[in-house]
Amino acid sequence: MKREQKLQELISELGVHLKSLSYQRATQLKYQRGWQLLNDFMVKNSIEFYNSQVGEKFISSIMKNRPYEKLCRKEKDLIRIANVTSEFQATGVIKFRSISKKYNFDGEIGKIILTYLEHLKLRGFAAKTLESKKIYLLRFLDHLKANNILSLNRIESQHILQFINNLGIYSKATIHNMFSTLRGFLKYLYQNEIVLIDFSYVIPKSSYKKERKLPTTYTKDEIKRLLKSVDRANPKGKRDYAMMLLAARLGLRASDICRLKFENINWKKNMIRIKQTKTARTVELPLLTEVGNAIIDYLKFGRPESELQYIFICINQPYDKLKEPTLHSIVTFYLNKAKISNLHKKKHGPHALRHSLACSLLEQKTPLPVISEVLGHSSTESTKTYLRIDLDSLRQCSLEVPDLNSPYYIQEVN
Repeated sequence: MKREQKLQELISELGVHLKSLSYQRATQLKYQRGWQLLNDFMVKNSIEFYNSQVGEKFISSIMKNRPYEKLCRKEKDLIRIANVTSEFQATGVIKFRSISKKYNFDGEIGKIILTYLEHLKLRGFAAKTLESKKIYLLRFLDHLKANNILSLNRIESQHILQFINNLGIYSKATIHNMFSTLRGFLKYLYQNEIVLIDFSYVIPKSSYKKERKLPTTYTKDEIKRLLKSVDRANPKGKRDYAMMLLAARLGLRASDICRLKFENINWKKNMIRIKQTKTARTVELPLLTEVGNAIIDYLKFGRPESELQYIFICINQPYDKLKEPTLHSIVTFYLNKAKISNLHKKKHGPHALRHSLACSLLEQKTPLPVISEVLGHSSTESTKTYLRIDLDSLRQCSLEVPDLNSPYYIQEVN
C-alpha cells in the first residue's frame, strides 16, 4: 500500500532535504511555488493526503493530453517537482541528476598523477581527501599543458613558480592544501627516481592554520523536547527516534548510523561494535536500554521486510539503505517541530547531537580520554575542542580583574 501523508508535512521534510543538499536559493523558491500550486490542486479536488497517485493526477492536469515536448519550461518544472516529491516520499532521498565531472589525466604526466593517487589510496588515504588532491593536481596538469609542458623531464622550477603565482584567486585554506598536495607529488617523483631534481623545495611553506569553530550544542532540555516531538506510533517515527537516540546517547556519526548492520549489535552482551567510516577505527559502545528498546521497537513494528543487512532503511519501496543527507533532514525536521529557539543560528544535523553528548559528558566531569573513547576519536587532541564550550569549568579558571586604581596598574605604568 502506498503511504499517504499530509502535503505540508511532506514538503517540510523535503524542503529541509533540498537545503541540506545545497540546492540554490532560487531552486528552493521554485519548489515552494510548485508546491503551492500542488496544494491548490489538492484543495480544489478535496484531496486530504498526498501519495504518488495524487502526483500523477496533478501531472495529468498540467499536460492535458499534450506531448511533453510541447510543454513550456514552467510546466516541465512543475512535473519535475511532482515527481521529486513522490520520489522523496517513497524513498526518503533524491537521486542526483547532475552529470559527474570527468577528469582528463591524459599524456605522460597525467598517467603519473593517476599512479601517484593510486599510491596514496593504497596508503589508506580517505576517498574525500583523494578527490581533493585529484582536483588540485588536475589544475597543475592543466597549467603545464597550457605552457606546452607535456613531459616530466621538461618541468623546471619556473613552471612551478608560475603556477603558484596564479593561486591568488583561491582562499588561504585552498592554497595551503594545494601547496601540500603539490609538495607531496613532487617528492614522490624524486624519491621514485622519476625525475632527477627534487622540486618540492620550490613550494613555499604555508603559515595557514585552520581555526576550529565552536561546536553547536543543545541543552538536555532541548534534546528531550526533540525526542519527545517524534510520533512513535508510526513506522517512520519508530525509525527516526531510534536513529536520533544513537546520535544523542552514543554520539555515533551519521555515516555510522546509516551503515549500522545487524552484525554490529551483540544483543547478548548489550554491545555495539562498529568500524567507523571516518577513522576506520573499531569502537565498542554499550547498548543502552533506552537505545536497545527503540531499535527493537523499530525492528518488530516499523521496519519493512527486507533482506538488506542495514538496520535503517527507507519506509517505502525500494527499501534502500538510508543516506546521510536524509538523516540530516530528519533531525532538522524534528528540531523545527520541537520549536527549538534560535535554530537558524545553529547547525542542526545529527553531528550537533554528537556535540551535545560531549558537552553533557564534560558537565558531568567525565575525563577527556573517556569522552574521546566514547566519540571514537583517534586521539584526545580532537576532543580538546569541546573544552571551549565547557563554560562552568572555564569560569573556574578565570582570574579576578583588579580595579583601575589598584597598585597593580600603578606598578605597570611605572
